[in-house]
Amino acid sequence: MPTTDAAGPLVLGIETSCDETGVGVVRGRTLLADAVASSVDEHARYGGVVPEVASRAHLEAMVPTLERACETAGIRLHDVDAVAVTAGPGLAGALLVGVAAAKALALGLGKPLYGVNHLASHVAVDQLQHGPLPEPCLAMLVSGGHSSLLRVTDVTRGVEPMGATIDDAAGEAFDKVARLLGLGFPGGPVIDRTATSGSSIAIDFPRGLTSRRDLERHRFDFSFSGLKTAVSRWVEAKQRAGEEVPVADVAASFQEAVCDVLVQKALDAASSEGIEDIVIGGGVAANSRLRVLAEERAERLGIRVRVPRPGLCTDNGAMVAALGAEMVARGRTPSTLDLPADSSQPITSVLV
Repeated sequence: MPTTDAAGPLVLGIETSCDETGVGVVRGRTLLADAVASSVDEHARYGGVVPEVASRAHLEAMVPTLERACETAGIRLHDVDAVAVTAGPGLAGALLVGVAAAKALALGLGKPLYGVNHLASHVAVDQLQHGPLPEPCLAMLVSGGHSSLLRVTDVTRGVEPMGATIDDAAGEAFDKVARLLGLGFPGGPVIDRTATSGSSIAIDFPRGLTSRRDLERHRFDFSFSGLKTAVSRWVEAKQRAGEEVPVADVAASFQEAVCDVLVQKALDAASSEGIEDIVIGGGVAANSRLRVLAEERAERLGIRVRVPRPGLCTDNGAMVAALGAEMVARGRTPSTLDLPADSSQPITSVLV
């Protein structure tokens, strides 16, 4: 194992699971650099992420982003104690770029390599802002590809799934509804902004998997496909009637339905386990209404809520470095150089 100073291991993290090339540098639980190069503008013309475009963008951005992170942190590559990389889940081609770069660095520098889980990294990043994670805690991860509830006893290996999306993830629903309303891509930020001028109670959109029968089988699971369809039909009905679609009201009411279900199920899961701390991560965690609703309802139940600042919620290298640093600090065995990129890596596999 590498020798580290009292401030904790110096770890470089690489994230390329989707459309952001992220390189972060962390010492212990202190963030030194978080360099991100996004290809979102290249995908916007298609209304969603195109895997081949994302992979090519990662190839072009990797070295400049790596150099920027080292310059910001004031380090040389030889200074790091370990290299961490997202091994999965994510887009296969995009993951391969990051894994290949991390392997090359680890081999060339003679440093240990840690292939970590993307979802667990979204949990670990909270430590960079709020300090050590409470153990146990409940993590709710909400993004374009995932809506998950996790019981976390040790973020380096003790992550137990409690619930997940059975169809569209929350972020995916935001993207599709934004496209329907002509608001552009990505949908999360633009719906959040548009909703501020609308009414969250103007339209009573459905709350998926919250009926008594649904709760018997899917108590902690999520479904947003029906909500997306309900929004589409409501808008189409307005258009057929020749009426103007109140875009802000639709955005606000849709957003309220999503956040209502997310918070309701997270608090139910935490209460069922006697857990007093909830950590919210993933791109949708940057949503302003989700943050307010979670904090208001949790306070009434005596449950604490931790949400990283928006810049740490979206995909970034800092979250990978944070989990990697925790791996080093807890003495976890490094990955081997035949580390695979696993597009469907389960959350129960925190370290590959």
